Amino acid sequence: MDLVALGRRITDARLQRSLPMSALAEKSGVSASMIWSVERGRKAPTVVVLDRIAKALGTPMATLLDPGDVRRVIVRRAAEQDVAVAPDGWRRTILTPVVPGVNFEWVRTELPPGAAPGEYPAYAAGSHEYVVVETGRLRLTLADDAHDLAAGDSIYFAADVAHTYANPWDVPCSYHVAALIMRPRS
Repeated sequence: MDLVALGRRITDARLQRSLPMSALAEKSGVSASMIWSVERGRKAPTVVVLDRIAKALGTPMATLLDPGDVRRVIVRRAAEQDVAVAPDGWRRTILTPVVPGVNFEWVRTELPPGAAPGEYPAYAAGSHEYVVVETGRLRLTLADDAHDLAAGDSIYFAADVAHTYANPWDVPCSYHVAALIMRPRS
């Protein structure tokens, strides 16, 4: 994505409406410093930020995005997937391609018997996770609330709480996480 061209389109749309940057910031709920950085091509806005700006300008987000700037298809081959393996056998594979401005990822994790890889911190408000257990059993703890899930079970949770995944049982577990993680506002 050409960030400078995106910034120019946002600036042009704002000026066509005779909106000062401060008014766009107030109307969109996006900080003036973030808008300034986006308009100058110095920061890539998330989809949420771009949507807020587009709505405040009264224009579809697609109008701000030049179709030539956005790759409509991104293939991530199996050999390109990011894989992390811990000494205890815990294995995490990020399955999805990286799409600029989209904070979504789909992850497959394998937990050997007895594995508990640690706590994930609370993400920013508006973050979401969907979990589906593929094989075995999984214990998902949200703050102090534990949920035991079996193969085929799924769960959704607002990911703005600390959470842990664990396999306290004696059979391996595999599960998928689809996560939309919001970043704190700049």
